[in-house]
Amino acid sequence: MKRSIKFLWISLVLGILLFNILIFMIEAGWLGEMPRMKDLENPQSAMASEIYSADEKMIGKLYLENREPVRFSEIAPCVFDALTSTEDERFYEHSGIDAEAIGRALFGVLTFNRSGGASTLTQQLAKALLNHGSGNIFVRLKEKLQEQIVAVKLEKNLTKQEIITLYLNTVPWGYNSFGIKSASKTYFNKLPKDLKTEEAAMLIGMLKGSSQFNPVRHEEETRFRRNVVLDQMVKNLKLDAGEAQNLKTLPITLDFSPMSDNHHTGVAPYFRQVVEQDVKAWCKTKGLNIYKDGLKIYTTLDTTMQALAEQAVEKNMYGKYKSTSRTSWDKHKKTLMRAVKESDRYKNLRADGKSEDEIMKVFNTKTKMKVFAWNSKREKDTTLTPLDSIKFMKGFVQTGFLVMDPATGEVKAWVGGINHKYFQYDHCNINTKRQVGSTIKPILYCLAVDNGYSPCQSVSLGKTFFPGHGYYGPDRAGGAMAIKTALAYSKNNATVSILKLVGIEHFVDFAHKLGITSELHPYPSVCLGADDISIIEMLRAYTMFPNLGINTKPIYVTRIEDRNGNLLENFVPERKEVINEITAWKMITMMQGTVKFGTGKRLKPGYNIKGEVAGKTGTTNSESDAWFIGYTPQLLGGVWVGCEDRFIGVGLGEGSRAAMPIWGTFFNLLQNNDKLKKYSVQEEFEKPAAMEGMNECDSEDQISLQRAEATMNVSRSDDEEPSENADLDPNSGINNHDYDEDK
Repeated sequence: MKRSIKFLWISLVLGILLFNILIFMIEAGWLGEMPRMKDLENPQSAMASEIYSADEKMIGKLYLENREPVRFSEIAPCVFDALTSTEDERFYEHSGIDAEAIGRALFGVLTFNRSGGASTLTQQLAKALLNHGSGNIFVRLKEKLQEQIVAVKLEKNLTKQEIITLYLNTVPWGYNSFGIKSASKTYFNKLPKDLKTEEAAMLIGMLKGSSQFNPVRHEEETRFRRNVVLDQMVKNLKLDAGEAQNLKTLPITLDFSPMSDNHHTGVAPYFRQVVEQDVKAWCKTKGLNIYKDGLKIYTTLDTTMQALAEQAVEKNMYGKYKSTSRTSWDKHKKTLMRAVKESDRYKNLRADGKSEDEIMKVFNTKTKMKVFAWNSKREKDTTLTPLDSIKFMKGFVQTGFLVMDPATGEVKAWVGGINHKYFQYDHCNINTKRQVGSTIKPILYCLAVDNGYSPCQSVSLGKTFFPGHGYYGPDRAGGAMAIKTALAYSKNNATVSILKLVGIEHFVDFAHKLGITSELHPYPSVCLGADDISIIEMLRAYTMFPNLGINTKPIYVTRIEDRNGNLLENFVPERKEVINEITAWKMITMMQGTVKFGTGKRLKPGYNIKGEVAGKTGTTNSESDAWFIGYTPQLLGGVWVGCEDRFIGVGLGEGSRAAMPIWGTFFNLLQNNDKLKKYSVQEEFEKPAAMEGMNECDSEDQISLQRAEATMNVSRSDDEEPSENADLDPNSGINNHDYDEDK
């Protein structure tokens, strides 16, 4: 018996000793970094990084939390009463750790009757400051000890008023609201000092779970929780029972004004979004945090040019909408369901534990909502089923418009869509790819010219035979036409004939050499733009024309500095020669034909564009995609127009009617803007010295024109027979679409 007692005493002493050693190790930071008291007193959840434009204007901040701290005197007393009554009745009596609450919690565990937690407000504050909450039970035990140590430190160094104020300035309330001031503004559109008792009770009740007790989505549950808080205030003598009973009968009344997300407002939101993602990836390689380290990010964006680009988009996209029949959606149910599952509503319902049937019932029930509208507010109130709202929103015609300096690669303007709040999908992003149609043709023609074919030689307008694929040629025309004229009028069969001359694989390799990283399929239709490519890839490929043979990769971040202004990294453009200057100049003259007499002939007179311009239009099947890429001696711009879902044909006409107006409007505004005179000077394209006294049909040595013409006339070898299908081999994978611009 004595031995057993002795063993128990030794175990108790060793346990206490080990516990104290553990506490010492935690306090010393051996089991994880412990914050300094200075950091606890003045928590900075994020030191925002700042994004600057090329003209040295701050265009955005990147931070984790939307927080507006307030002082104790700026908070209504009823908020403190509701908080202590509900979360920590003995707050003003304990010193950070409540032994009575711990004992009550342990007893509840042993009796399987857990009626309350043991964490004090100070411990909850410590948990928030330490960003704790691991799902691993062993890690959580260590975190609990750390929180108790920090709670004691807080109690020793701060007053109770300071602790409870710091708590209210720290905790989250949903909808990007951190702290009592943000929460008061979000749900009641008022300051914390003006909160009524029932409003304070609702906000404090939400702390048990801002998703479960969300007054916007779960009014009844939130009202029940609010009334629990009111009862607690009565229990703790903070509220008269009769007054509480009256307040409990009141409905939840909100003046819901969610804090504006800076991602949706301000200058160039689509551009800032891509900068954020790219710099975040860069930070990962450097051990930095874009949201906490106060970086200064300098970009290439010109704010004046950006404003003109947004103005051009708005003027030409205003009111553009394509209605879609129920029959059309019935044929594309998978597309619709994918959109449903990507919506916030679906994700929130899933998070609430709703079944698929329950979710679809919600999506088929009419409800009040706001949707995008082409009006002054860019939104309207309406009543729709969530399913119909998705169909409605998908009818808006979208666009992507990118402007860059081809010589430096600097992106000057970036408009990724018509409205970032409602349509956050960025159509200028390199991962956003659409069929490019005839805008791919200048790349093929360039390859042919660079290999000795003259812009003035004739090319067949008939169908062309490709071994393994059969005859191919979407047009019904015949005869022949000069290569430069075929490009100006965007003749498909002529383009296919040129592809036969240079070779499909050679063309695909050349496109990749120009920086087009998208997959290109080695079929005859590749030369007509059947593949999906991003705007930014296409612009990179086009830089070789105004740069007289130099390909430049677009850049939009020039340097990054730390919070003290120390340079962390400089970014310079990647430049390489891909064609000779003579080929580039010949292509410029050929692409000028597009806007002088070809498919883009409306551009200069229609928008009073002065100076020299070259470019190319593009259109795909059912007018699902409309393109125009054009350049002056100083700037290169690309426009895409279409609906997010391809089966919804835009119905606005080919690229010259749907996309080119945005380009034309922008350059018209540009040349009349005093701040941008250096870009509006009416310069001519530089002609290489080697071409002096020559035109586009000449070359230094009059490269073997006869050989090229002889090759052009060969449609198939003698030992190959054409497919029975006069258009294409059905096994070739060719998409035999009519991409002709000449309508």
